[in-house]
Amino acid sequence: MSDATAHVVILGAGHAGGTAAALLRQYGHEGPITLVGEEPIPPYQRPPLSKAWLKGEADADSLALKPLEFYAEHGIDFRPGVKAVQLKRSDRTVVLSDGSTLAYDVLIIATGARPIALPIPGADLAGVMFLRTAADAEQLKAAVGPGKRLAVVGGGYIGLEVAASGRALGAEVTVLEREPRLLARVACPELSTFFREYHEKHGVTFELGCSVTGFEGEAGRVTGVTLADGRTIACDAAVVGVGAAPNDEIAADAGLETARGVVVDLDARTSDPAVFAIGDVAHRPMPIYDRMFRMESVPNALEQAKQAAAAITGRPRPPGECPWQWSDQYDLKLQIAGYPFDADQIVVRGDPATAKFAVFHLKGSQVQAVEAINAPPEFMMGKQLIANRKPVDPARLADPTISMKEVAA
Repeated sequence: MSDATAHVVILGAGHAGGTAAALLRQYGHEGPITLVGEEPIPPYQRPPLSKAWLKGEADADSLALKPLEFYAEHGIDFRPGVKAVQLKRSDRTVVLSDGSTLAYDVLIIATGARPIALPIPGADLAGVMFLRTAADAEQLKAAVGPGKRLAVVGGGYIGLEVAASGRALGAEVTVLEREPRLLARVACPELSTFFREYHEKHGVTFELGCSVTGFEGEAGRVTGVTLADGRTIACDAAVVGVGAAPNDEIAADAGLETARGVVVDLDARTSDPAVFAIGDVAHRPMPIYDRMFRMESVPNALEQAKQAAAAITGRPRPPGECPWQWSDQYDLKLQIAGYPFDADQIVVRGDPATAKFAVFHLKGSQVQAVEAINAPPEFMMGKQLIANRKPVDPARLADPTISMKEVAA
């Protein structure tokens, strides 16, 4: 499908869509490119929203992937403030929310994911927020500060990052988590305990194993979170961070194969050869683990943008990468490589009390995943071990006197 003059339409101007547009030009695509974005600003980095943006250390300009002029200078028709509402594959057109229709030769779906809303009373009160967009971050920044009470519903990474930023801004923070431990879906118990204790030292209060049943308010604004046991946690603002759902409806309605995301191959191509899907919306192959999975991370968005741009411009498929992600909380840098699929043992390297350690998830003698706190060598070598599927000796891995290079040798 390498047609240098094809009109490529990209639906979604997040990290994946914005990167794909830039890469197409970098890879020599000469045809028209249209980038459709729901937000009023050009593509930007989302991870700092829960950290640097909240703390006033970043803004839309500093987080932009490219300056606004870049798009016009490179012949990319950037259309902010609109989204696709219908895909008609039979005539290769997309209907936009402003009523206009775009014809495409090649389509890239990069519509991302949306925060999951809680179907409970009071969820529509002012002050009940999500953190997905720059506008969300701006709203939250205005709501938290010294003397303010912030309730965070959900003890995942976003919830904990918001809690850390809230404390840095002087707010009182309570985190409400349905499971008996933090990060229950994404991290091992050792890491859950470490993060809970670290946050508690910084003044965060936790309510674990609790069920949120509603939000209370006065004059249309949230004043508290009600729990199933009858208690109310008073707050001036609440952030809901209980996961995200892929925006794959437009693909499903058009008859593309979906499975909790748009199903793609290693070129990021969907069941329609003229349509690609990348980033948080894509359900993609993971050759390392011999399975399909939907990932929500910047490295995944970048990897798939490369895959799609290479396929469209007729370049060789880029080599596969080990999935990874990160989370910054206070002075902690958590770097995660891989996923602990089918892991049957955990090896802790280093001492959690020093806030410098790593947790390795092994399947037999193979490293499936590593969670490294302030431990870059463990993260870097762990990532290599996951990618090359090289067996390790768990006893040597657990011994911090043996360097990671020696462990991997």
